[in-house]
Amino acid sequence: MNTIKNILKERILIIDGAMGTMIQQHKLEEEDYRGDRFKDWHKDVKGNNDLLSLTQPQLITAIHKQYLDAGADIIETNTFSSTSIAQADYDMQSLAYELNVAAATCARKAADESTAANPSKPRFVAGAIGPLNKTLSLSPDVNNPGFRAVTFDEVAQAYTEQINGLVEGGVDLLLIETIFDTLNAKAAIYAVKNYFKEKGIAELPIMISGTITDASGRTLSGQTLEAFYISVMHANPLSIGLNCALGAKEMRPHIEELSSLASCFTSAYPNAGLPNAFGEYDEQPHETAHIIEEWAKEGFVNIVGGCCGTTPDHIKHIAEEVKKFKPRALPIVDVI
Repeated sequence: MNTIKNILKERILIIDGAMGTMIQQHKLEEEDYRGDRFKDWHKDVKGNNDLLSLTQPQLITAIHKQYLDAGADIIETNTFSSTSIAQADYDMQSLAYELNVAAATCARKAADESTAANPSKPRFVAGAIGPLNKTLSLSPDVNNPGFRAVTFDEVAQAYTEQINGLVEGGVDLLLIETIFDTLNAKAAIYAVKNYFKEKGIAELPIMISGTITDASGRTLSGQTLEAFYISVMHANPLSIGLNCALGAKEMRPHIEELSSLASCFTSAYPNAGLPNAFGEYDEQPHETAHIIEEWAKEGFVNIVGGCCGTTPDHIKHIAEEVKKFKPRALPIVDVI
């Protein structure tokens, strides 16, 4: 049976690259984001990439298809900010559920077409659950360190609505990603577990991906990588990994450490190097792929791909380089 768990034991799987980078290449204007439905919306919506799943679904589906054609086994839904909390910036809180269903539908369509074209290579859709623009661990007010802009229950409720839309849209996995605040991630994990328990349906596999923000090897909220792993391992995830913030070169020691800690599969999808003075990414596809190839050779990874600045060309090069190597073997954990 071609379950993702079985396939992960056979080969390194490829996750897609950046959605935002690909959208930027289209140089969309305000009216492109609005479409007909939101042409009279009272706030500017340019930059709300998640809205494009509703107003430009053919564009989002086409980007997914480009990544699939490049060799991606797993594509992420265009839902990084599809929560009522994040959409409040545009007064679009009420669209959260609909955005998730629409984005999952776009990804599902692209993945199913690719699987149908080559049934020996099944493709999977990961429902992307982003970190939010409000944090439970840090105060936004330097003069009041005890202040929080949001509560745990509010975060869990927003994530529950997102999860509902993703599941009903047909995703295969749930990806809690770019985690800089573990308490936000814990609210997402709680929401996932509670959702499936209340619905009385089989739980989808969870992928968890944190982000190390600088050379200190810590998350933004101050946890070491080991502390982060211990904090979320109770979720019994399919995989745990790192993405964003760092390029592959800077991420290497952290991936090596994680591969020695994790009892589950490991994932890594770095940026295309570090951004330049203009916030753009200069690392070429062959450069990113060469570094990730070394990780595969050393046996650090089970799932690899790209984050900010990466394109289908990056994914194509990564897929070519890592297919020569066996996936990281799961460690044998002693049961006491």
